[in-house]
Amino acid sequence: MLLDFLYAKIHRDTVTDSNLNNVGSITFDSAILEKARLSEGQKVDILNINNGERFQTYIIAGKKGEKDFCLNGAAARKAQIGDKIIICAYAKMTPDEAKKFKPSIVQIDDNNNII
Repeated sequence: MLLDFLYAKIHRDTVTDSNLNNVGSITFDSAILEKARLSEGQKVDILNINNGERFQTYIIAGKKGEKDFCLNGAAARKAQIGDKIIICAYAKMTPDEAKKFKPSIVQIDDNNNII
């Protein structure tokens, strides 16, 4: 049986922009994307620490080194600039596979730098 287990998490990044007129998604720094072993187009959960919102969207790779986290389209209504969020991705695994798997956990400081 396959179950959903944590694959990667980017912890406590700060929303830097929102764009209601863009196609729905989250755009963020491609260096952070690579460090977390995530891919453009991948489905992710966004957890807003400030207001408790939880929603799904997909990733758009942003410019490397920009440290931006921009919510686009409908997702822009779920967080404000300055909110702290957590980005989570999951993978289907058997319980035995999950015991051996180590998810990518990327800690982010208040300036969106990788700690």
